[in-house]
Amino acid sequence: MWTHVPWQGRFLPHPLPPKERLHAYASWCNAVEGNTTFYATPARATVEMWAGQVEPEFRFVLKLPKVITHEHRLNNVDQELRTFLTAMEPLGPRAHALWIQLPASFAPTDLGALAAFLHQAPTGFRYAVEVRHPAFFEEERPAWQLEQVLARVGAEWVPFDTVTLFQTPATSYGEREAWLNKPRVQRRTRALTGYPIVRYIGRDDVDVTIKGWQYLADQAASWLREGRSPTIFLHTPDNAESLALARRFHDDVRVRVPELDPLPEPIPAEPPTLF
Repeated sequence: MWTHVPWQGRFLPHPLPPKERLHAYASWCNAVEGNTTFYATPARATVEMWAGQVEPEFRFVLKLPKVITHEHRLNNVDQELRTFLTAMEPLGPRAHALWIQLPASFAPTDLGALAAFLHQAPTGFRYAVEVRHPAFFEEERPAWQLEQVLARVGAEWVPFDTVTLFQTPATSYGEREAWLNKPRVQRRTRALTGYPIVRYIGRDDVDVTIKGWQYLADQAASWLREGRSPTIFLHTPDNAESLALARRFHDDVRVRVPELDPLPEPIPAEPPTLF
């Protein structure tokens, strides 16, 4: 996401060479969703370049490649996983969590595959699972079964909160596209580990988006007071305002937890002038 076109020249300096783009993004936010890794495992040299642009405390939540999660559905993927983990090694502690995003067709009857995968997966990494099948959100037994699978290996359940998105009918092309592609599931606020991760998507309307996340700011503050270390990702249908909104969310949480460290000062999008 650090190369998102609407941010260039507005939030982030433009043009920038590849070796500086993530560094500019990291002056706005201290975590990023690694979506590109879903489509292909990057070259190790690329990952080394990422690591060189951010501090060790910066958090990558890295999506496992679709060949693992969607094509093979977690079965017989030892080689693919080993290749991916080898490529990610340069990140070191920056690899905050490996994100196992499963297709909506991955049902409670498939939990055996998830349990086997997590049991055999290399230790030393934090694993976070996102499910989209409605049964995990609407039925107590599948939700309990998933929690048991995750708890055995200390993995987290990553909820994707789309409640605000679906609250009222879509009013733009971006919102309509999000309606078609995002999961319509119930809100979830239960953390299983000390490192909860939540994905939130709002609307084009900034005020509606902010109003919708107030419960999440309360929840993040509660987790912090409990000694947990949450990671929250803020989205809108086109993500044009997401950088500014992420900082606004962080400010909202700091109102509730004043001792929370501030985010860094953003690198100016435009060079300073003499006048």
